[in-house]
Amino acid sequence: MKHQTDSANADGIRPSEACPTVSGVEQNAAGLPAVAVSIRRTVGAAGAFNAGRAMLKINQIDGFDCPGCAWPERADRKFAEFCESGAKAVAEEATRKRAGASFFAQHAVSVLESADDLWLGKQGRLVEPMIRRPGSTHFEPISYASAYDLIAAALRAVADANQAVFYTSGRTSNEAAYCYQLLARSLGTNNLPDCSNMCHEPTSVAMADTIGVGKGTVTFDHFDEADVIILMGQNPGTNHPRMLSTLEEAKRRGARIVAINPMPEAGLMRFKNPQNLRGLFGNGTGLADLYCAISLNGDLALMLLINKRLVASGDIDAEFISKHTDGFATVRDYLETLDETELLRMTGLGASVVDELVEHIRSTDRIIVCWAMGITQHRNAVATIQEIVNLSLLKGLIGRPGAGLCPVRGHSNVQGDRTMGVSEKPEPDFMERLSSVFGFAPPTQKGLDVVSAIHALTRGEIRVLMSMGGNLARAAPDSGITEAALRNCALSVHVATKLNRTHVIAGETSILLPTLGRTERDVRGGTEQVVTVEDSFGFVHISQGRLAPPGPNVPSEVDIVCQIALRAVSDKSSAPWSQFAESYDAVRDFIAATVSGFEAFNRRVRVGVGFSLPHPGRDSRTFPTDTGRAKLTVNRLRQARPESDGVLLQTLRSHDQYNTTIYGLSDRYRGIEGGRLVIFINRIDLDRLSLTDGEIVDVLTSDGSRRTSGFRLVEYPVAVGSAAGYYPELNRLVSLDSFDVASRTPAFKSVPVRFERHKS
Repeated sequence: MKHQTDSANADGIRPSEACPTVSGVEQNAAGLPAVAVSIRRTVGAAGAFNAGRAMLKINQIDGFDCPGCAWPERADRKFAEFCESGAKAVAEEATRKRAGASFFAQHAVSVLESADDLWLGKQGRLVEPMIRRPGSTHFEPISYASAYDLIAAALRAVADANQAVFYTSGRTSNEAAYCYQLLARSLGTNNLPDCSNMCHEPTSVAMADTIGVGKGTVTFDHFDEADVIILMGQNPGTNHPRMLSTLEEAKRRGARIVAINPMPEAGLMRFKNPQNLRGLFGNGTGLADLYCAISLNGDLALMLLINKRLVASGDIDAEFISKHTDGFATVRDYLETLDETELLRMTGLGASVVDELVEHIRSTDRIIVCWAMGITQHRNAVATIQEIVNLSLLKGLIGRPGAGLCPVRGHSNVQGDRTMGVSEKPEPDFMERLSSVFGFAPPTQKGLDVVSAIHALTRGEIRVLMSMGGNLARAAPDSGITEAALRNCALSVHVATKLNRTHVIAGETSILLPTLGRTERDVRGGTEQVVTVEDSFGFVHISQGRLAPPGPNVPSEVDIVCQIALRAVSDKSSAPWSQFAESYDAVRDFIAATVSGFEAFNRRVRVGVGFSLPHPGRDSRTFPTDTGRAKLTVNRLRQARPESDGVLLQTLRSHDQYNTTIYGLSDRYRGIEGGRLVIFINRIDLDRLSLTDGEIVDVLTSDGSRRTSGFRLVEYPVAVGSAAGYYPELNRLVSLDSFDVASRTPAFKSVPVRFERHKS
């Protein structure tokens, strides 16, 4: 059954996007189809020569870091060190299409506003700065120098520095991120909301509070020695496919893999590695030894149940607990009060499945626990992660070979941005170093995160919004409120490679500043520059673009930030902005002087393949908390639940997108082609709600306050009581005020909804 519409709906989706076809679900990830799609997309977008050149340099020691995910590379690289998702990301950046002045002259802002995400992204690379002036119907050209002058004048004119907001996405390099936060703090604000606010912020908060460092504790060496690897709330086949090779290697060495997820994703079940004949032409490698089809937001209950059983049976590391932790007695007493039957009911799992999972954990102390957005985007996210940390402390996993905690980050260098100081929460030690080195007093008050920035925009309190990459309009919750907030800004500045919806939701004045991408050569003063990134394991390495720039005068992100800073804040500190713009080595020298762990940065990053940042828990079983010990925490049992006439909805990516970038309309692993307006739902829930597979419905929040229309129901083996659909189309259902209180990360993965039959 296909659903046709006559016009775009409120989300800006074109009719072609509302006509999905449904086929069988794939049982494995990658293989020949991934190779074919990678070749077709890259050659089609960039041409055979550029595609081949890019693919040979992606994730290579003398090449560039993939602009996709943050999964690390081993020192010994394969000839083709990329995945299908990475190939799509490179194809988008290396496209031969250009969106210049003639494009904007032909398309009024009103036309661009009505376009869908896929169409906007396919118009090609931005190659000349554009401005939409007050009252104008079109963007028009402006020189870089004039744009910088206008931006600087607006920043200098704010009555309070906190009337400016500096947003960034994870693809920004360490050098650009460092300059960006220095610009904001030189102006006098910590308003540095980041895409981390919407993904792994709960991880950073939970781990910093409990073990003193908000980063993972494992490296590849740990995966090489692990007996059990637990994957929670993640879909590596789509979101970080290169992780599948690591899991395959571990599996062949005898590791057991447990997948805990509401949906049985192909990448959790079987991997056909395109790097070998078995993967290309054989059956590939089965991955999950145990699949736990957990109810949405049942993870906290599951972790409490596991920890309760471990403590009761004595299958814990008493020596580690005594020597390195605080809080055991309190946690033990709390766990004793919990009812196992109720915990089991909240997980939605069978008793035998939980018994098998607990036995896996009891059997060894070489356990790695991995998690991603399926854990972090709930209202109880920090509590759930703290309970995962409790498991690691009870079993003594941190600082042990083959064991530890592995939060799997999304964007390449999203972790590095935070390390460089892009955060609304000022760290006192870092602020003191900035003050000492640059001779100014950085602001000390907490800045705005994404949610609070949108509220401030709504109230008219923000005059200038600058975005370094990203697509805030589509990434943030409550799309209606978010877009209205963005229109309420006096000046919006967007540093970007390609067009997206945020760029066309214009405020009073809006400026587009095209920039170089990760794949492209960056020559300053006759010298080819390199940037650095940090991966999910806290490893820092060089990335050097190898393709030609998209246009003759397109600057780098570092240069753009420095040119604005020269005009806006050069009198506020001793920062050598001109030197930074000409030499990224100079930026790294100042990073070395102000960011802990980066001493002798320029020398160390050029030795071998880079260097690991220190992690006290992993390296020496020391924990830089306020007590000097790791903390076991009491995490009160709570769970999001659907109403009796609905389900709990999670938003997720298709296999043809990366975050808010839509590459195409093919989600082949889940059997969806040609459209994105679908809701995956279990047969039991269809029958309970008197609905049918293929029926077209409107989706409403339980209280009826938010609605989006025209979605096809697709019968799928989702956990009972749970459903799933794609973002950003469903983001308008996520309340701006529904978030984890400790981290303020929106609850994209636990939205109580109900359905009404669609009326054409």
